[in-house]
Amino acid sequence: MPPKKAGLFRYLKEAFMFRWNLLLFGGAAAAAVISGHADVALPLVAAAEVTYLAGLSTLPRFQAAIDAKANAEARGETGARAATPVPPADARDRILEVLKSLAEDRRARFLRLRARCVEMSRIANAVRGETRDASGASAELRQPALDRLLWVFLRLLLSDQAIARFLQAADEAGIDKTLDELKVRRKKRADSVGETNQAGDRILRSIDDSISTTELRKENIDKAKQNAEFVAAELDRLENKIHAVTEMAVGHTDPDEMSSRIDAISEGISQTEETIRELQSITGVADADQTPSILATDLSPQRLAIEGGPGRRTPGS
Repeated sequence: MPPKKAGLFRYLKEAFMFRWNLLLFGGAAAAAVISGHADVALPLVAAAEVTYLAGLSTLPRFQAAIDAKANAEARGETGARAATPVPPADARDRILEVLKSLAEDRRARFLRLRARCVEMSRIANAVRGETRDASGASAELRQPALDRLLWVFLRLLLSDQAIARFLQAADEAGIDKTLDELKVRRKKRADSVGETNQAGDRILRSIDDSISTTELRKENIDKAKQNAEFVAAELDRLENKIHAVTEMAVGHTDPDEMSSRIDAISEGISQTEETIRELQSITGVADADQTPSILATDLSPQRLAIEGGPGRRTPGS
């Protein structure tokens, strides 16, 4: 049975309630009110908001994320993972969806890492004298823990790209200038009305609200910078973990021992997954279902070209 659609009203509601939209919309509306030209500025702010809502609510990735959230709420399983395996076709579609969303450098980084996994598998097979696994994805490397690491790494690349785009679009210098101007304006207004009349002055209250909103925008940028630094460090850490897991296939011939070692290495990424969930509204990749089997999915250049995947350059970085 196909997942139930959340509906246009839910898409619009989620897009409007997105915290960064509320901050930007509230700040823009406040700035329009105190600009002295509210009759002109407010309609422009409203038009920009309508354009944003119409654009985001019609994005397939955004709709898929909201559909997954709504269905999980309906089942009473918010935050839980489904117990049934992901069909191979669906798994390939999900992986290709993320790959197509990545800029070329990030996409190439993931494909190189996955190719390394496949190559180490071939070496492990040669060490054991096995040649039957033509795909290069041996049974040992099809561990759910390794697929989980690769899936987290792939989604982390998407989060890294989303944060980079936000920081590129954010006008930090303009925000700082606006904040300085508001503080100067507040001081002048406070001096003009006198200390005893400040509490009841509507203009001062409006300026104070604008200052609070602008400071909140600065906090968002600072948090995004911290997230960018954390994501970059986690990408390097996960890449090293995945290399360690794949290299174990050469030195360990006991599948049970290797499986336990892989499980031990894959632990400790809960903080990374939590960060990805916090950024889910930006990336649009739902985390309510099971990890796809990345190594068992055909991601050869021929297949990717057929599916319209990484052969196409994605703008931005």
